[in-house]
Amino acid sequence: MTRVLVVEDDPQLVRALVINMQVRRYGVDAAPDGATALRLAAARRPDVVILDLGLPDMDGVDVLRALRGWSRVPVLVLSARQASDEKVAALDAGADDYITKPFSMDELMARLRAAVRRVENTPLAPEVTLVETAEFTVDLPAKKVVRGGHDVRLTPTEWHLLEILITNPGRLVTQKYLLQEVWGVSQSNKTNYLRVYMAQLRRKLETDPSHPRHLITEPGMGYRFEG
Repeated sequence: MTRVLVVEDDPQLVRALVINMQVRRYGVDAAPDGATALRLAAARRPDVVILDLGLPDMDGVDVLRALRGWSRVPVLVLSARQASDEKVAALDAGADDYITKPFSMDELMARLRAAVRRVENTPLAPEVTLVETAEFTVDLPAKKVVRGGHDVRLTPTEWHLLEILITNPGRLVTQKYLLQEVWGVSQSNKTNYLRVYMAQLRRKLETDPSHPRHLITEPGMGYRFEG
């Protein structure tokens, strides 16, 4: 059974989330504040965390940073904050997805399923194990990226995007395919997710993120990896 930790101080929303998840056979724990969330995360080891940013005792981003100190569990931020700098702050702190309130329960469940899929081990073709560029090296079986002799920390979402692109070298990977594979959605109006995460990857991997050599945008179509 997939176990979900819901960190939310609105009791009505918590009840709706718990009912919807239990119907879908998820195990659910709920925390009304950050301190309880961190305690439950350590004790229950959830498979996915759904995290509100506006908590009564501490900011959700601080909860996320504390969690990332010891865990790589996928974290879906669920927040009424819509400003792009708020979203970037959460993503930089290690969030894997950002869902704005009000939201569709069906879409949230799709994102939740996608988050679970991302952390499941997928067997790789035996010939694809190590990808080297002039700037960074990707060890696929070890899920490890090294740049300039130092390990690069990627979130599970960033890793999944990079893995899809580098295992299709030179090929155009469409926006629709990436949205479906990584987030479980294919609507064209979600392409802003791709732009945010590709910008994150370029900042971490490219020497000149504004003029990338390896993670190439094909405007209006998708993305391509060049070794």
